Amino acid sequence: MAASAAALISGCSGSGAEANAPPRAVMAVELATPATAVWPESIEASGGIAAWHEAIVGAEVSGVRLDQVLVEVGDVVAKGQLLARYNEDNLKAELTRLDANVAEAEANLAKAQSDASRADRLEESGAMAKQLIESYRTQAAVARAQLASIKALRNAQSLKLRNARVVAPDDGVISSRTATVGSVGAPGAELFRLVRGGRLEWRAEVPSDAMERLQLNQAAEVRKRDGTSVAGKLRKLAPTIDARTQSGIAYVDLPVKTGLSAGMYVSGRFSLPGREALLVPESAVVLRDGNRYLMRIDAQNHVHQVKVIVGRRHEGAIEILQGVKPGDRFVNSGADFLGDGDLVDVRAGPSSS
Repeated sequence: MAASAAALISGCSGSGAEANAPPRAVMAVELATPATAVWPESIEASGGIAAWHEAIVGAEVSGVRLDQVLVEVGDVVAKGQLLARYNEDNLKAELTRLDANVAEAEANLAKAQSDASRADRLEESGAMAKQLIESYRTQAAVARAQLASIKALRNAQSLKLRNARVVAPDDGVISSRTATVGSVGAPGAELFRLVRGGRLEWRAEVPSDAMERLQLNQAAEVRKRDGTSVAGKLRKLAPTIDARTQSGIAYVDLPVKTGLSAGMYVSGRFSLPGREALLVPESAVVLRDGNRYLMRIDAQNHVHQVKVIVGRRHEGAIEILQGVKPGDRFVNSGADFLGDGDLVDVRAGPSSS
């Protein structure tokens, strides 16, 4: 009986010691404290590649057969280079006929002017009737008008002959060809399209709230499909916003020979001046129930779950927009295993991001 009582007393004494023992830490953790840094900003966008300026080269003659097409899509051409040629035989024959008509009209005018001059001299002596004198003067005026009319026809025919030779209006790259040998020309019919200067532009679709942050001559980067990028420069901003998509167009000049082609749809970004950011390591952020949290550690090493709003990410760090003060201490990694109020054993670790 005494032994049993002693054992009971001994057991009670042991339970009291455990109840009075200090709480044990859930786990050992490393600390991270927020740091500030100036991070460059950028605006992501997507859009199509298009010709900076595209010239349409059309036919300027009618009823004449196309004899030669000298360029293909993708060819680099120089201003004034011959692209195609219409048959010139009939045009040259008509020009020769008009040359003869001009010579005849010039001879008629010379005779009429001579007759009129002789009549003017005879008018003073009264040897010729006034009606006849006026007739000679009228014939000279008619001959002069006929010569002017025929010369105009001759010049028009000469222009047709020149237009039978289709030339490039500017340096550039042929982007489209509809010219076909044997087709008969019709004024205004499209034969070629030319990317002037070979220059392309990126027409980036930028959200309306970001348009006001862009400035002319701002640097831009277009990502190619092979993973490389092309540097560009913002030339102008569209004055309107699309009501359906709530985005505007930013026109970015691109260098020549980039490997990009008109019609491509690519993504890229605009680089903005740097802005100061409050940073923590990405490993410190916990995702729970669709929200992001940091596990703040107080002076007694207890954990407090703090909801935060995050921003940009860069090289393993993440920007905290709301919920953090510069002097706070947070669990650097393993915070997923901790709950609000847990005690942790603080170990040495990184003091900043």
